[in-house]
Amino acid sequence: METKLLLYNTLTRRKETFEPINPPHVGMYVCGPTVYGDPHLGHARPAITFDLLFRYLKAEGYKVRYVRNITDVGHLEHDADDGEDKIAKKARLEQLEPMEVAHYYTERYKSAMQALNVESPSIEPFASGHIIEQIEFIKRIIDHGFAYESNGSIYFDVEKYNEKYHYGVLSGRNLDDIVTDTRKLDGQEDKRHSYDFALWKKASPEHIMRWPSPWSEGFPGWHMECSAMSTKYLGERFDIHGGGMDLMFPHHECEIAQSTSALGHDSAKYWVHNNMITINGQKMGKSLGNFITLEEVFTGNHRLLAQAYSPMTVRFFILQAHYRSTLDFSNDALQAAEKGLDRMMKGIEALGKIKPSAASTVNPDELEARCEEAMADDLNSPMVISALFDWVRVINQLVEGQQTITAEDLDKLNGIFKRWAFDILGLRDEKSASAAAGKDLVTPLVEMLLDIRSTAKANRDWATSDKIRDGLTAAGIRVKDRKDGVDWEIE
Repeated sequence: METKLLLYNTLTRRKETFEPINPPHVGMYVCGPTVYGDPHLGHARPAITFDLLFRYLKAEGYKVRYVRNITDVGHLEHDADDGEDKIAKKARLEQLEPMEVAHYYTERYKSAMQALNVESPSIEPFASGHIIEQIEFIKRIIDHGFAYESNGSIYFDVEKYNEKYHYGVLSGRNLDDIVTDTRKLDGQEDKRHSYDFALWKKASPEHIMRWPSPWSEGFPGWHMECSAMSTKYLGERFDIHGGGMDLMFPHHECEIAQSTSALGHDSAKYWVHNNMITINGQKMGKSLGNFITLEEVFTGNHRLLAQAYSPMTVRFFILQAHYRSTLDFSNDALQAAEKGLDRMMKGIEALGKIKPSAASTVNPDELEARCEEAMADDLNSPMVISALFDWVRVINQLVEGQQTITAEDLDKLNGIFKRWAFDILGLRDEKSASAAAGKDLVTPLVEMLLDIRSTAKANRDWATSDKIRDGLTAAGIRVKDRKDGVDWEIE
């Protein structure tokens, strides 16, 4: 924990030195998915961004309690207060129980996260499992005078809150702007003001998901779950609240208002937001025909995809951009990421081919310092990857004998690549794993052919030597001659 992490705090709009409230313990809450459809590219970026932060904090010695919620109730079709519940609508259309829909898509989400090598959070609470906590939280807001009842629903009084605090502190908006931008919606007559938002909604007769409350039989507003669950599991004050930039307003702004009105202060010390993924320069959306699920990416089954892309290619692609920058998803970008990942993995594999020397002409500590400096500067994963690529070139020089390294420094170099490429960046060598399975079957045959080729070369029988090499290449086996022998690998 000697490294000073600079983390961009959306609340203050500047990089700040990360100082936990109760070191070495860190509380981190991240808004997870609404589980009414297959996980898509939009789910991948926040999951990988905060997995990176989770991994890095643990690697630095912090004890992290990472809470990532599952929204399975209260997220309405049009906005936080209007329309049909997204999961209930899916259940009605497919003639299922809402919890069947939620469970099915939760499992799909978890499977996709596992493929992307995203670690499970410490706690993964469901909104529907915390109705009591949300009701109690709403009571506190009412008691403090910042909410009102209207026909069985409870609404947050934004104007009254704004008189004492600042509604818009996170997004930088003021109330006049919000009034101008707020849509006039049918069925909103219960509100005092158009910008007030629901804490509890009275269920209409056809609404499937409903619970008893002091005000009506209904369900909590979408924003309420995060205030209630973050407080339950992380306390009234915790370190980091994360999510996608699209949640900054209104969701996170409403969270701050709810927590401040109930507790007298905001809960999170640092607000961290990842930027969006665009597709060929456009925002992803079903109406634009560029909505791509992760399963479609992994199988290549989408009209915009030229091929299938592996989960690690997607992860590497996301990590190659800084989390606060816009990231454009295209076939060219994915293919470049695929090649880059392959080059990285081959470099790491080549570490096993280096022969130690009596002295080192390289210093692995320089790589460690570069990676640490980059990651401590607001999780600059692109600079970490750049540093690792520079040392892939060094590894190739070591293999070729152009540089030398001691056994001690080689062990250190192996440890640095393991720490940064695998433990912190969270990459996996997919090709090596699949190739290893195939290699076990073909190794005896390839070794026999290479022995014949070696004998042919010794006898200056170049035709036979070339024929064996070309045949192996055609079969997808790359042969590389070296001064002290020959290497081969399945491509």
